Amino acid sequence: MKNLLKNVSFVILVLKMCFIFGQESTAQKRIIIDVGHGGKDAGAIGINDIQEKDVVLSIANEILKLNDDLEKPLDIYLTRYKDTLISLSDRTKLTKALNADLFVSLHCNHSDNPDARGIEVYASRKQEKFSKASVFMGYQIESALCEAIGYDSRGVKFANFQVLRETADYCTAILIELGFLSNWDEESYISDNHNIERIALSILLSIQKSIEL
Repeated sequence: MKNLLKNVSFVILVLKMCFIFGQESTAQKRIIIDVGHGGKDAGAIGINDIQEKDVVLSIANEILKLNDDLEKPLDIYLTRYKDTLISLSDRTKLTKALNADLFVSLHCNHSDNPDARGIEVYASRKQEKFSKASVFMGYQIESALCEAIGYDSRGVKFANFQVLRETADYCTAILIELGFLSNWDEESYISDNHNIERIALSILLSIQKSIEL
């Protein structure tokens, strides 16, 4: 019953936002930052018990904070603003309801191999009109991140993740794996607040640059 009420509340929120934004006429592009996992879904667990859901929420909140400091802030919304579990389908419904131009899903990686390292970005396997734009955005963000924080590049890949599959027809959409929590060095790096700020700034500036092209 609790889950049902949460889902109903989320749908009502989506409908309200859809109505509000339907009244607006703006040329500014709208960006959705999808904050992976949340609530009882911790995502990957790091060597020192750091949880993926907390890392990506910290990065997303830092993106919002840095965005507010821009001379012309971007139109950015998160799929969750606190430690709550939002279903994958509700995340994509929100993206469509807000008529987003860009969907960026934040995650951290994990491997049984403790030496696995680096950043990788995924785009949808579907060959839709936004496919090329998604791949271009993926390369741009991954390149900027690797340069800014010194991580290895694992490339831009294709996957059938639900959040990508269900947004590929509507907007440019990518999923970023921000390093391995199973790697000692990368987990230590991403646990530091200063480094979280560097990661967030790199993502924000990459988005800003891409929408100005």
